[in-house]
Amino acid sequence: MTSGSSFEVIIIGGSYAGLSAAMALGRSLRKVLVIDSGLPCNRYTPHSQNFLTQDGAVPAGIAALGKDQVMRYDTVQFVNGLATAAQNVEDGFEILLQTGERYQATKLMIATGLKDLFPPVKGFADCWGKSVIHCPYCHGYEYRGKNTAILANGDRAFHLAGLISNLTNGHRTILTNGEPAFTKDQSDKLRHAGIPIMDRTLSEIVHRNGVIDRVLFADGTTLNLDVMYAAIPFEQHCPIPASLGCEMTATGHIKIDEMQKTTIPGVFAGGDNSSPLRSVANAVAAGNRAGAMINAELVNERFGK
Repeated sequence: MTSGSSFEVIIIGGSYAGLSAAMALGRSLRKVLVIDSGLPCNRYTPHSQNFLTQDGAVPAGIAALGKDQVMRYDTVQFVNGLATAAQNVEDGFEILLQTGERYQATKLMIATGLKDLFPPVKGFADCWGKSVIHCPYCHGYEYRGKNTAILANGDRAFHLAGLISNLTNGHRTILTNGEPAFTKDQSDKLRHAGIPIMDRTLSEIVHRNGVIDRVLFADGTTLNLDVMYAAIPFEQHCPIPASLGCEMTATGHIKIDEMQKTTIPGVFAGGDNSSPLRSVANAVAAGNRAGAMINAELVNERFGK
């Protein structure tokens, strides 16, 4: 493949959503280029759960199998590289890679996921995706009945407390890591559920190979734990959607409609970057839908003309 090659569709992000879209498009004989930097969102997680036929599988294994199956379609090509910029050109978009290579396509799909922003707490990154987790649906069953903390505040902490209420009936603690920000109604309900709120500053997560033993606070106190749900901030992994003018939601996701279309004509998105439901299953579903919608749009623009 040479720089400057033209495609019908370029997919930025070759993980679950991107590969799923590429498969749908490849099966319609669309000329597709998948560009992937090799940094999937769930690379910290040793096992992927709650995905039919792949429950408990290694995420990298799921992606590798998916890529192998997608690359059997002759019209799909794959480039290992980092897409750094995009611009509108006649009849589509031009994508620039960090290496200086350029590729053009009529349609563009963004499947680049999100970048989680870890707090400055020693041990946090080592435990992320293992015993410091973000989603009860993805990991909660494995930690049912365990000594549990929620690192969050306000609405997000209250929401998580409700989600895990049927996974563990006791030993639940909310760590606000600062001044609590709950309404009176929320505080009353948390008190009624027997969930204490601790506002001490968290300084370290003590662990063994990513498995939490206890947490240390700045005042020298400790709390024994098995698992911590953490609602941490994130940003878009790729600057291209914003540079093209794609509108974002209040939560920082790419705004899409039910057809996976962004607010910029010809640009689609799917996966974690455009949905609060962060799971492999959801990403695969979004990619499959995006692939079908991109193909339909190409048909509508070209058939009979």
